[in-house]
Amino acid sequence: MTRLESASQLSNAELLAEVKSAAQGERHATARLIALIAEVDTRRLYLGEGCSSLFTCCTRVLHLSEHAAYGRIEAARAARRFPVVLDLLTDGAMTLTAVTLLAPRLTQANHLDVLNEARHRSKRDVEHIVARLRPQPAVAATVRKLPTPTPTVAPAAPRLGTDSGEHAPCLTRPPSPRPATVTPLAPERYKVQFTVSRDTHEKLRRIRDLLRHSIPSGDPAAIFDRALTLLLADLERTRLAATSRPRVAGRTPSGSRHVPASVRREVWQRDGGQCAFVGAAGRCTERGFLEFHHLRPYADGGATVVENLELRCRAHNMYEAEQYFGSRLPLLVREARDATDSWNSVQTG
Repeated sequence: MTRLESASQLSNAELLAEVKSAAQGERHATARLIALIAEVDTRRLYLGEGCSSLFTCCTRVLHLSEHAAYGRIEAARAARRFPVVLDLLTDGAMTLTAVTLLAPRLTQANHLDVLNEARHRSKRDVEHIVARLRPQPAVAATVRKLPTPTPTVAPAAPRLGTDSGEHAPCLTRPPSPRPATVTPLAPERYKVQFTVSRDTHEKLRRIRDLLRHSIPSGDPAAIFDRALTLLLADLERTRLAATSRPRVAGRTPSGSRHVPASVRREVWQRDGGQCAFVGAAGRCTERGFLEFHHLRPYADGGATVVENLELRCRAHNMYEAEQYFGSRLPLLVREARDATDSWNSVQTG
């Protein structure tokens, strides 16, 4: 029986216990490897292996990837200066990524405070700590045209059944665009970088011209902030029923699934705009793809009132439905879809 097959034979409780144990074992092994790399670096044993640097030794002798070698070397040199780093890595209180981000900013004076602040923090949180320790200057606003990617032509394999040496050209896909990035430069400043289409650029140009009286510099950051302010207000109004003058809440018709505006506002504020599902390891931290969840399911007579509603991310909303309804869920989903289709046909008919 293979290891993968043996894992499939475990119960849910056994599987969770095994995966937690394996993760702990990996942390111990990683911390041990980093401690050994630090000692190899101290003794310069990589020279005797025929390597001119510790990095070459890690990639050529230990067969680590370049990225893995860089991270472990940075952590090893930080651990040599501050041994507490190894304890944090072993306990899982800090990830290797967090250590590599913080290592260049650690000093004898600040390392205990900084490492303690970074315990169990996400990469984004650690980036904010780094930005505070060493603020970067604001970047200049730029708008420039990127070169148009063109597909490359590669020779294709000859067709079967032919003895011709000619190959039909084969077009390969152009490289994928780089993802948008948001990088903290200082505690109150961020660098935002993304690529837009020609139509979006034309909209930006027209907006800059129309806003010259209020934003003479045409600064894209100021335009971006104003546009986001308007979009956020519109989304809060349509999705969360946010308003400065709320109406008196009316009664929800009995048996209605519709969530009234007053109920949406109260549930969103009470749950803090975050999934309220609480699992064995704590509350879910998701703030995207949120839905209003009936604690007592609507299909089983649950009322659409504040006391029976909580925010759920889409994954936990479906998970709780599966736990509650089991094999009945596909039928209920189908019935709900049919009811929605019937309602839409009445509205558009």
